[in-house]
Amino acid sequence: MTRSIGRLATPPTLADVAERAGVSRQTVSNAVNNPDLLRADTLARVLAAIDELGYSPNRAARNLRTRASHLIGMRINPAQEGTANATMDRFVHSLVETSREAGYHVLLFSGDHDDPVSGYDDLLRSTAVDAFVVTDTYLGNPQAAWLQQRRAPFVAFGRPWDNPAAEHAWVDVDGAAGTDLATSHLIERGHHRIAWIGWRKDSFIGEDRRSGWSRAMHARGLSTTGLASRVEDTVASGREASAVLLDEAHPSAFVCASDTLAMGVLHTLRERGMEAGREIAVVGFDDSQVAQVVPPGLTSVRQPLEQVAIEIVKALEGMLAHPPVVGPGVMLTPRLALRGSS
Repeated sequence: MTRSIGRLATPPTLADVAERAGVSRQTVSNAVNNPDLLRADTLARVLAAIDELGYSPNRAARNLRTRASHLIGMRINPAQEGTANATMDRFVHSLVETSREAGYHVLLFSGDHDDPVSGYDDLLRSTAVDAFVVTDTYLGNPQAAWLQQRRAPFVAFGRPWDNPAAEHAWVDVDGAAGTDLATSHLIERGHHRIAWIGWRKDSFIGEDRRSGWSRAMHARGLSTTGLASRVEDTVASGREASAVLLDEAHPSAFVCASDTLAMGVLHTLRERGMEAGREIAVVGFDDSQVAQVVPPGLTSVRQPLEQVAIEIVKALEGMLAHPPVVGPGVMLTPRLALRGSS
């Protein structure tokens, strides 16, 4: 017997057996590994459920929720060319360090670029991972529903954008608060025409960050008309968008949804013989390594990724406890790294 979700089918899990037999998952685990611990009638009921479902215990099923493997799985995608974004690298390093201190190791895996759940199935079938860390929630996060269907513990880095009522554990950074902070900083420096360069309208994160810029401007009675542009997250797009805005809207400052777009603005200013920070102010988002070294230094919103990793590991420990505990989502606030560009 198998269960299907879309075109994907998986064999029954330890949790399925527990549900069919009306016992806990630990009882099923005992039936497989330590049958002498169970009463005869309980053991018979569990074995009957195993036989009915065609359950085949493997290493992953035996170790799930026992922390026997001490492995946390996380899918990682290849770096996007033409960008300045190294946020995921910094997050992975923080997660590895924090997990190690808690007695875990992070197992990185790849998957089919066009299939967001590719790779998870293989690990659930054959590898002893205790839980997963899920990223890319801005893509609609099919991984969350997929893993919940299979009763696999996970924590998401990113709120459930497409399902605010979701009950799984997550940790995120308040992007709107970050761009509000950046815009307010520029207003305090005397800028009133502050342009926004962000991502396409179908980007949850991009629209969230845009709302912070808009909120800060409107709170001070400043107009945003004609000052916003939505583009792809590449340096070239940032360069083209800033050139158009400079010609048509004449802003004195830019707030960008990423350091990648901000780098495009710096390219435009250089091409026009303008100095960032003196003639036009520029603020990015993510505080990449590029932001820290490019002249005159790019002011950028810095996400507290070290704290994100701490909160994720804390949530994982709660989920893998006996009994498991799933806490509410955690929202963290970024800060502004000030440099010469603003």
